[in-house]
Amino acid sequence: MRYRLPVVTALVVFVLLLVSGCHSVKTLVPPNLRPPENNRSSLDAAKAELQKATPCCTTFADFSFQNALPWQPKKFALGPGSLVGNLNGERSYFLSFSLPREVELPYRVAIKSELNGRWLRSSYLFAPTVVVLDEAFQPISSQDVGLCEHMGWTDQTSGAFGSMEITDKRARYLVLYSSAKQQAGSTYWEQSPASFSAEAPVKMAATGSFKVPHGPDGTVWIGLMDNTFKDAVNNAICGKPEQGNGVLNTLRESIPVPGWGSSSSKSAEAKNSSATPADGAASAANAGAGKG
Repeated sequence: MRYRLPVVTALVVFVLLLVSGCHSVKTLVPPNLRPPENNRSSLDAAKAELQKATPCCTTFADFSFQNALPWQPKKFALGPGSLVGNLNGERSYFLSFSLPREVELPYRVAIKSELNGRWLRSSYLFAPTVVVLDEAFQPISSQDVGLCEHMGWTDQTSGAFGSMEITDKRARYLVLYSSAKQQAGSTYWEQSPASFSAEAPVKMAATGSFKVPHGPDGTVWIGLMDNTFKDAVNNAICGKPEQGNGVLNTLRESIPVPGWGSSSSKSAEAKNSSATPADGAASAANAGAGKG
């Protein structure tokens, strides 16, 4: 009996550890098997955080332009702790740069926003607005930059891409922020067949597309256009493509393959074949009358 007590005690301790371990394992679920986040709650929290921040600047002349625009796109994080501007009653995190003098006009500025969130359908994007200023800090142009999706082989070539062009020789400074219109908008996003659906993380979503909402914070890349970003911008998806007539119909129209013919020639043949014997007799009679 004296040997059974330690065995029983050890068994009880093992069961207790197993039970407590089961409770802790529930929190160690892999990210791809966890339920999706509520994008509205995270987005609303980000908006509330922006409204609590104290603006540093209310005019463009208040901004600091000590940082030069990067010679190639560089990553910046905008969010709590970043500078906040209040322009015409619109609050936004912002970046400000001096523009290069030695670059020949016109030149392009590359911009990219990264998805802010763990799940695609619960993410949002910082949608940029770019203002170009002269040496007196007066606006020359302002543009809400449109974003287009591109999925590359690296993190640098994946995200929502856009660009703008510097054409005015008076341009000296650039400010990137997000206007109220941009923050209220969204960006088209094509869902990958390998993505998990929002309703059930373990259920594959075969097809579909949706729009990613814009938010007040996030990760932004900006700098002079390089070849990597140029390729991403030029090949990005900006919206749902138009529906065509199908590959075979397109080939029939563009490639003159014997036996295929075009849809127009087929319709003409069908019209000729539909002529009735009476029509043929009438044509013959008219021809005979003409000879007489």
